[in-house]
Amino acid sequence: MTRGSSVSWWSWLRPRARRRGHLEVIRAQEAGAGLERDLLVYLPAPHPGSTRRYPVLYLQDGQNLFDPAANFAGSWRVDLAMDWASARGVEGIVVGIPNRGVERIDEYNPFVDRERGPGGGERYLDFLTGTVKPLVDRRYPTVPGRENTVVAGSSMGGLISLYAFLRRPDVFGVAGVLSPSLWFADRAIFSVLEAAPPVPGRIYLDIGRREGADTLADARRLRDALEARGYQRGRSLRYVEDRSGVHQEAAWGRRFRAALPFLLAPAG
Repeated sequence: MTRGSSVSWWSWLRPRARRRGHLEVIRAQEAGAGLERDLLVYLPAPHPGSTRRYPVLYLQDGQNLFDPAANFAGSWRVDLAMDWASARGVEGIVVGIPNRGVERIDEYNPFVDRERGPGGGERYLDFLTGTVKPLVDRRYPTVPGRENTVVAGSSMGGLISLYAFLRRPDVFGVAGVLSPSLWFADRAIFSVLEAAPPVPGRIYLDIGRREGADTLADARRLRDALEARGYQRGRSLRYVEDRSGVHQEAAWGRRFRAALPFLLAPAG
């Protein structure tokens, strides 16, 4: 658990009876942008008579999050993870933004890559902050401030999530960066980090030790760079190396569940 969390270790080990949330599908459309798609929104089980509002996690690769049959690569089973966390006093709304299939890499690339040319990451980030988030805040009982707004993803989704945290600190105060593709575009993300002003908030960063020596070295380099900028491990930074971790959905889903108390810890 992190400092500032209202959930004790005892409540985490001795959960309440599990209450299941539910999944809704809503359409996000921006006139003329060509980025429209269905969003997968997982809501906590209702509390009768409650006016409670919730933090929100915006997760990339939405089709990989819930139904194992929806993607050949498997699923994070975010629905089960959120129900599990809810039984331990940690609740939030999850918004899964599906990728656009063959356009995925371009959409999650905010850089000019030597092989692929300029990416569409900035356009996607504008869609996320200008269309998706306002839609969710209008329709659901959210806590809209940056301290309660999480952006997260894995691989290229982890890269664009870190980029979003650095570029739009007015919107995102927490980032979940799982097995990020830090190597992409000649590791341009490190230049973005160096140039960005200090951004308050929390970052969860992880990597699997079976993902390759270069990938592990990049994650450690990012960890060290974040600590050099003032992020404190155990408080504003959580870094995890998964000894058996490989680059796949099941590993990310398992680590995401464990990261939820950090990602959704109350601000302050």
